[in-house]
Amino acid sequence: MVRSPYSIDYGDALRLGFIVPSGNVIAEPQIRAMLPAGVLPLFTRLALRGSSEAELMRMMEGVEAAAELLADARVDRIVFHCTAVTTFSPQSGPEIRRRIEAKTGIPGMVTSDALAAAFAGLGWRRLVLLSPYIASVHQREITFVEQLGLSVVRDAFLDIDTNDEMARLSPEALRDWVLNHRDAQADGYFLSCTALRTAELIAPLEAELGHPVLTSNQVMVWHALRSAGMSQPIPGWGELLEQVLDLRSVRRLP
Repeated sequence: MVRSPYSIDYGDALRLGFIVPSGNVIAEPQIRAMLPAGVLPLFTRLALRGSSEAELMRMMEGVEAAAELLADARVDRIVFHCTAVTTFSPQSGPEIRRRIEAKTGIPGMVTSDALAAAFAGLGWRRLVLLSPYIASVHQREITFVEQLGLSVVRDAFLDIDTNDEMARLSPEALRDWVLNHRDAQADGYFLSCTALRTAELIAPLEAELGHPVLTSNQVMVWHALRSAGMSQPIPGWGELLEQVLDLRSVRRLP
């Protein structure tokens, strides 16, 4: 018998393949921390170093190649995980999902789908939207939220161009920034972007604000697990993951 002092999780319950921007060093550790035992995240990357329209569209060009690499690992879902790219237009997220599925035959998921599902599952109508993005990307995200039928009652952006710069923002600075934009009208707060150190802020901010707080990585974990029928509460990462929401009542984007 082979004995080992280490516990290794090979993802016997669920394997999730993630496609993330090449400069993102935040999504992987946060997603790994949030996932329950038995669920294995496997990651590959596509080039994305800035936030210009050309760079965001260029990331989309590599979808099929990246999805094929993850399919080789026999993953159960393939997730294209970039908030800015999937909310670029109403067609962006659904197009990426369809391309993944057409190329691999594996269910595809995108960040914009997860956001729409989480907003609907929590019954939000009004929210505060905070992002690190440059102005044009931030505005497209406001438009995306409004096209879902929600109102953005307050918003702010940090005008940062790269994932590297975003990752350097301290949780303490981000916490103060969020608290400076509290709004009594909001049903909740969305801290956008997969490259921010916001996961550790979710529960403390919810306690201070008295409302749910969503982040891109937390929302994607929730959506991926629920899509696979894994609905057990996961404590420590905010209200969304701590409660069981029924995704059958959530309208999927076309």
